Amino acid sequence: MQIPARLIKSLSVSYPSSTTLQEIASNRKGVAKVVLKKGKTQLFRDGSPMVYSGAVDRIIGRPPPKTGDIVLVSDGSEKPIGWGLYNSVSMFCVRFMQLEEEAARDPSCALNMDKLLETRIDAAIELRRNLGLPSSETSAYRLVNSEGDRLSGLIVDVFGNLAVVASSAAWVEKYKSEIEFYISRISEINQIKWRPSVDILKEEGLDLSDPGDTNPSLSSERVKVLENGISYAISLEGQKTGFYADQRENRHFISSISKGQKVLDVCCYSGIDTSLPALELAKENILLNNMDPRKISFLREDATEFMKGASSRNESWDLVILDPPKLAPRRKVLQSASGMYRNLNSLAMQITKRGGLLMTCSCSGAMTQSGMFLRILQGAASMASRKITVVRQAGAACDHPIDPAYPEGAYLSNFLLRVL
Repeated sequence: MQIPARLIKSLSVSYPSSTTLQEIASNRKGVAKVVLKKGKTQLFRDGSPMVYSGAVDRIIGRPPPKTGDIVLVSDGSEKPIGWGLYNSVSMFCVRFMQLEEEAARDPSCALNMDKLLETRIDAAIELRRNLGLPSSETSAYRLVNSEGDRLSGLIVDVFGNLAVVASSAAWVEKYKSEIEFYISRISEINQIKWRPSVDILKEEGLDLSDPGDTNPSLSSERVKVLENGISYAISLEGQKTGFYADQRENRHFISSISKGQKVLDVCCYSGIDTSLPALELAKENILLNNMDPRKISFLREDATEFMKGASSRNESWDLVILDPPKLAPRRKVLQSASGMYRNLNSLAMQITKRGGLLMTCSCSGAMTQSGMFLRILQGAASMASRKITVVRQAGAACDHPIDPAYPEGAYLSNFLLRVL
């Protein structure tokens, strides 16, 4: 790919290691300063990656900063504590990129998004290599996981020689060409598909209702990948980036304990599901792996109605997997979502053989962070007149790192339960 003009310009900038953010900013025109309210500074010094608008006391700079601009973030005395990218519309006023101490250690990245992108993406690549990804057995993995790789709003999944970029921040759209350039340097990647999260970006002040496609030839194409030696055909028009790589390690574990078992997968995506394309994809994957189609059946049906019917017919399975869609996308709907999780899990327990196993999952960040999920499962067991014990608890795969200063990034919660 052609090197972006902004990147070429940034390559010539260097500072001595003792240089402070204030000194670097003084050599640049128009760097505004976002001053925090009294008592809010420590939260961000401790690493919280996003400044909410309610934490801001005032903004110093004329003209005022625009969405996507680099800004200093300062305490009440106007001393910089770090820098980040500004948004005039979003509830996330600034997404932090570096703290003052980091900038002092590595001034080459200070107030320099091009260099910072190169450094952070290279670090993400190195981490996945150290985790053994990709490998001869697995070609689908997450390369960049937003806050977990310190690039809030950017997700990159790799499927063989294809990288799919999910954008959910205005700054990601602004630096699109630079991001694509650094991803394209990875030797095995020769195609990039850009998937902006249109609804989230509206909250960021961007209207991408007709975003187009950076690679329209890929839109309806099936991409074949390997995961732990199993072949999958994935649809690039499917959910999220096209594949749930976050459940890789849990799928591998379930496969190791399910041989010879009667298994039911509810809300399977690609099984029981209401989406016909998802089920067609699942059938294609059976053929890809030379499996006996007579041993596997697929149903297009509402999961709740299916489980109610199965319970009334006294049907049961040795192992039930329940992984519903995100029922609590926001904290404000957590109460109503709790009832839905309870009802679904109660039904799943009723159709799990006594002494059998239920793998139940929540991909709702609000639910995981609330710490309520296990209590909900206990309530579901009471509704189903069952007793449960926790056999295993797991989160997302190891290539989905989480920033502990931003617990909202911990969205996936999985429990393997013994149902008695």
